Amino acid sequence: MSNIKSAMIMAAGFGTRMGTLTQDRPKPLLELGKARLIDHALAHLRDASVEHAVVNLHYLADQIQSYLSGTRAPRISFSVEEPKILDTGGGIVHALPQLGTKPFAVLNSDAVFRGPNPISILCEHWNADLMDALLLLVPTTSARAYQRAGDFRLSTPLAAPERRGKASSAPFVYTGAQIIRPEVFENAPAGAFSTNLIWDQLLRDGRLRALPYDGTWVDVGTPAGLREAEAVLREPV
Repeated sequence: MSNIKSAMIMAAGFGTRMGTLTQDRPKPLLELGKARLIDHALAHLRDASVEHAVVNLHYLADQIQSYLSGTRAPRISFSVEEPKILDTGGGIVHALPQLGTKPFAVLNSDAVFRGPNPISILCEHWNADLMDALLLLVPTTSARAYQRAGDFRLSTPLAAPERRGKASSAPFVYTGAQIIRPEVFENAPAGAFSTNLIWDQLLRDGRLRALPYDGTWVDVGTPAGLREAEAVLREPV
């Protein structure tokens, strides 16, 4: 089992698909049950014994900083992206000085899981001899409020995922959770870019692996997704 102690929570986005809900509040602070969306991500990290979380910020950053100012576990630091938002890959590069030199976890602030702890699952299967990044995927059949075409095919657990390519659909979607080595960003471009650029290079190098999630995942991108997440959290595990 891997000993992952640092993580990044992606929380910089504008949340535009949430409409009026995010006009004066960042999406990570939307209420979900008795907590906020970002609290669910923090709980996964805390339960997986992650000690330090870097939260990237851009839209209404001061609200998230204020809300998390009293958090003690995990210890929180912030990576503020100014003047422009840096996308997933650029956001990680910007935060690397705080993330350290060892592999770290990444988790979206709006990722809602019902079932096994996603970070613990990744940690249990991380193998530094075989991989530079390990993605957590979920079957589209277990993805709630998800209406897109899927991202990957996966022949067996811990195999290299295959891109959807020109196919009309793919059976797995990326959940927003992964473990990745900081070294893979050494030659990354400056500014904003997607982590997909890094994954494509790792696929060419044979160093990308993926794992299916045995639980329910909710795509909290719209008000309907938020309502679906509330319903899922009321369901028995």
